[in-house]
Amino acid sequence: MPTTDAPMDFHALSLQLRVFAEERDWDQFHNPKNLVMALAGETGELLEIFQWMTPDQAAAVAQSPEKFRAVEDELADVFIYLVRLADKLGVDLETVIARKINENAAKYPVHKSRGNCLKYTELPED
Repeated sequence: MPTTDAPMDFHALSLQLRVFAEERDWDQFHNPKNLVMALAGETGELLEIFQWMTPDQAAAVAQSPEKFRAVEDELADVFIYLVRLADKLGVDLETVIARKINENAAKYPVHKSRGNCLKYTELPED
């Protein structure tokens, strides 16, 4: 599988997806409401793959080429709709993802959060 050290170019991906939709005259359907609904549907399809698996089976999904390909396809669908929604709303995903990571780092400092799943409001005070 090819790898790259280059970060994903969200702008180029958004443009590629925008052109794809425009060529098919699908932009008329790609309003925020419809894109959110499509995103939820694709997320549900991803969930369906894992629905009745045990945690061990879910962790080993990559060992089954057929199931792993299905997971890859659904992840791609989820990501495509997410990028398309961000594009339609004018959201700069790179910026908001970086901001959210920084906010989460502040809410979940390592010394309080390591090894537990408590919500930030439940973490012990310093």
